[in-house]
Amino acid sequence: MSVPTVVAKGDGPPPSQADVTAFLDSVFNAKTSNASVEAAYGLCELVLNSRLDYRGLETYGILSEIKKAAADKKSGLKREGAQNLLGALFERFPARQPATEVVFLVQDGGLVSVALDALADKGTVVREAAQYGLDALFNHLSPESLVVGLLPALQAYLSKRTGKWQGTVGALKLMQKMGDKAKLEIGGTKEEAHEKDILRETMGAKLAGLIPLVEEGMHDLKSEVEKQAVKTMDSLTALLQNDDVAPKLPVLLEAMQKPSSESLQKAIHVLSQTTFVAIVTSPVLALLTPFLERTLYNPSTPQETLRKTVVITENLTKLVHDPVEARTFLPKLKPGVKGVLDRASLPEVRELAQRALDVMDKAMAPDQDVIERLNANDVAKVLDAEIKKNGGLAGSADTYKALKSYVCELVSEDVNYRYVDRVASKIAPYLNGLTKTSEAHQAIADGVQQFYVDEDHRKFGVPEKEDDGEVEIVNADFSLAYGGMLLLSHTNLRLLKGHRYGLCGRNGAGKSTLMKAIAGGKLEGFPSQDVLRTCYVEHNQGEDADISILDFVAKDPEIAKNGIERISEVLAEFGFTAGPEGRQSQRVGSLSGGWKMKLALARAMLQHADVLLLDEPTNHLDVENIAWLEQYLKSHTDITSLIVSHDSGFLDNVTTDIYHYEPGKKLGHFKGNLNDFVNVRPEAKSYYTLSASLVQFRFPPPGILSGVKSATRAIVRMSNVSYQYPKAPKPSLADVSCQLTLSSRVAIIGPNGAGKSTLIKLLTGEVIPTAGKVEKHPNLRIGYIKQHALEHVEQHLEKTPNQYLQWRYQNGDDREVHFKETRALSEQDRLQMEKTIDVGDGRGARTIETLVGRQKWKKSFQYEVQWKGWLPKYNSMISRETLVDLGFDKMVQEFDDHEASREGLGYRVLEPKVISQHFDDLGLDPEIANHNEIGSLSGGQKVKVVIAGAMWNNPHLLVLDEPTNFLDRDSLGGLAVAIRDFKGGVVMISHNEEFVGALASETWIVRDGRVAHKGATAIALDRFEDSRPGSTAPSTGANTPLNGLASTAASSAVNSGVEDNLDEPLKFKAKKKKKKTKKDLKEQEVRRRLRHIEWLNSPKGTPHPVDTDDEE
Repeated sequence: MSVPTVVAKGDGPPPSQADVTAFLDSVFNAKTSNASVEAAYGLCELVLNSRLDYRGLETYGILSEIKKAAADKKSGLKREGAQNLLGALFERFPARQPATEVVFLVQDGGLVSVALDALADKGTVVREAAQYGLDALFNHLSPESLVVGLLPALQAYLSKRTGKWQGTVGALKLMQKMGDKAKLEIGGTKEEAHEKDILRETMGAKLAGLIPLVEEGMHDLKSEVEKQAVKTMDSLTALLQNDDVAPKLPVLLEAMQKPSSESLQKAIHVLSQTTFVAIVTSPVLALLTPFLERTLYNPSTPQETLRKTVVITENLTKLVHDPVEARTFLPKLKPGVKGVLDRASLPEVRELAQRALDVMDKAMAPDQDVIERLNANDVAKVLDAEIKKNGGLAGSADTYKALKSYVCELVSEDVNYRYVDRVASKIAPYLNGLTKTSEAHQAIADGVQQFYVDEDHRKFGVPEKEDDGEVEIVNADFSLAYGGMLLLSHTNLRLLKGHRYGLCGRNGAGKSTLMKAIAGGKLEGFPSQDVLRTCYVEHNQGEDADISILDFVAKDPEIAKNGIERISEVLAEFGFTAGPEGRQSQRVGSLSGGWKMKLALARAMLQHADVLLLDEPTNHLDVENIAWLEQYLKSHTDITSLIVSHDSGFLDNVTTDIYHYEPGKKLGHFKGNLNDFVNVRPEAKSYYTLSASLVQFRFPPPGILSGVKSATRAIVRMSNVSYQYPKAPKPSLADVSCQLTLSSRVAIIGPNGAGKSTLIKLLTGEVIPTAGKVEKHPNLRIGYIKQHALEHVEQHLEKTPNQYLQWRYQNGDDREVHFKETRALSEQDRLQMEKTIDVGDGRGARTIETLVGRQKWKKSFQYEVQWKGWLPKYNSMISRETLVDLGFDKMVQEFDDHEASREGLGYRVLEPKVISQHFDDLGLDPEIANHNEIGSLSGGQKVKVVIAGAMWNNPHLLVLDEPTNFLDRDSLGGLAVAIRDFKGGVVMISHNEEFVGALASETWIVRDGRVAHKGATAIALDRFEDSRPGSTAPSTGANTPLNGLASTAASSAVNSGVEDNLDEPLKFKAKKKKKKTKKDLKEQEVRRRLRHIEWLNSPKGTPHPVDTDDEE
């Protein structure tokens, strides 16, 4: 039979049954494959060019003939023809008549299974035709259709136990393709990125049903199925988009592939070592819930694994922000956690289970503000109303029941994930040709879309309109990655001329990376330098520190084009005076932080910058320079600024807009300054106040210092101290005198390199002064946190925080103290140790081996000396002053430090439970402290470990070097409140005016090697959230400068000299003794007599014991 010729008629009459039968006969019985394929395409065009809708494929029996031929085991030609025709239908119809998706995917089981079964055919051409058809169908489906139509068809096929293994592999490959298509990638068009986002979100919500099916394939006896299932699972896990879980995926996949109690416990252990900070969404819960269920419901699970499991469950629940998702997954886990509470043998595990249950109950509690998910039935009501409004559909409504259900599913996916601008495109093409008038299908689609746009605005607010009359200088769509990690995915950055944008986000979000990418011209979509002059302003000109300021600026070829006179003129405008004696002739390295910032801005002005990129511009700036910078930025309305800063006051005064790093790796734009942003996002108030609401620190009270009865009594004193680093041309500090008390709240400020950290090291004994002396109370304990705080723990990454604290204090003192420079023995010290001395006891000159004891003597101490080569009974008591005069000051200091630490630790019991509470007081979860290795902690958590280590022995003085550099805003607020309420002295180096102003009552200004003392200042308690007007939380700082003695000029005693004079030695009176009763005197006499008898019985030459009232 000859193939009839098809003429494209558009809305032509329907073909006759004979025409269709002729085409079918040619498809199934053609002598060659090409002839069969041509006939298949011809039949497609015949149907598409007629007035037939999607029902025509059924009316003419085309679908039934395909199924019949595909199942014909006797004729390979018919099976090949069936797949050729199926491939032609899959390729031509979805694009031109989308309603046929219902027939191919949904109605009567669809046709996908027919193609998948053909993948097992013994004929190669049949298998190839079937694969071609599946690929064609996949490529012509929208993301919504893939999830609503194809994915359920694949799930149904995999659920069948009778399917061929080749078909199973084919279904798994299609799932893998869907997962790969949803992966985030850099590059591609905005529309492609939009579709990836839709597919990733909608498919991710279906993972709970997909993972068990694919996991079953990972255990299939057929190796081909097993290998493909592993690849598919790997692809599906890309839908998670969770930076916390992503590094653990290999271990989780291995536990799925090789299930055993060991692999499951390993997976749980790895998850327990994870610090969860990212928001937990449905895909993450879908992956992790099966692991948690297996451990919770297995009666043989070890108690330690149960403990880890309930902790993981609690941590995940805290980060589930969508109550709908919480109610979907948590009911699966709650009975298991309840079982642990009822049956666990260890009280600790039961306590953790109760804690997890409380968190789960809170997450699952009814909430009237929850926005429930939309379903197809809800959409159907809106769609029916619009269809009725626009004249209805042609024919019976029952005829379109399957189509309407499918379309409503598509729309519900878009509405639930807020892609409401796609709603019309998911209705109009499917209703085309089915309405009574030609324009009605579009009117119906537009009506439904408008309804859901209005609903979206009602629920989530109306989006901002484009600014009228503003000059747009940047409108870039881009993605940003760093070190293999995607930071921003297909987001938008729009800058208007003259606006000042604050860039806000959590630590590690990628703020500085974005600035550097813009500065380096590496951000896609951002105008190039020849179109838009962009200048990255930084105040680090260290590499050219030895050349003059004028030469440094003129060295830039772009700036040099201005001419030396113009360069000098602009520098003068910024305060750099000209001439041989002017500031322009000074070396760059001599500039303070404030002047370096001015120099950077002058360079930007000479470069005629349109956009300034300011990365932490207020670092190292004093108040005057910050005010100058604010005025400069606000006065130059022709310059656009993009600013990253932790200084909330600066952002509040300067910014006109805020860009915030949002979940989903997007940038969110908010009009107004930081205060306006916090009003919109109350959870971001940590940017604005020093609040302990999220992270709470509680410092232990300092111990008693003997002889110190007043909080204003000096406990550390430096007298005429100078210090010069080896090979340095001049001293870092010269002739410095200062002192500290228990009530001190001192801020040390000054430019970089001025000697602030050196001053701290001298105070704490980290270094030895080259001139002058540093005195401190013999029992003084100092908690010191260095500028590079993690130095304390980076040698112990394999230990848990609990183990680290036990190691540090296991010998009864602080082992970190042994690493101080004051403890290191120089060659001169070693010679000193070999020196012989004669104490006049008749035994001649001897060498000191060590100090073994100490007791009060007059107004000082005397030390028990163990002599080298002599028995302990020949030990001697020598006064502190004598030992120091003889050159044994390091030995004396070491013994004093040991005794001070031992005295502090006398209040502590070094056992895990007490240590856990100590970490809890300092904002670190005891579970993390007890069971997570330090190497697995985040930077902020490591710093909390450092603070806990410094505070364990109840220090009297807390020294913080740049605390604002290593803590995020939440932890910084907790630290500030803890310092405010601390009963001991505090010394801090910080350029954060907000932090210093809230805490310090006294300022030491270090500049040019000198220290200037600025008297007591008023403390800005309104910087604390619990001290603001209307706050119900009391300010509890009993010994804070506001409430205690530090509110006067005697805050550090250095201002008044009331109790101490810098010219007098630092001495402390021993505790005043009570007058002895007759009974006490009698007992003392008995003790002396016994000592005398013991001496009489000792070998000849034993020294007579000293009779003293200071008896232990």
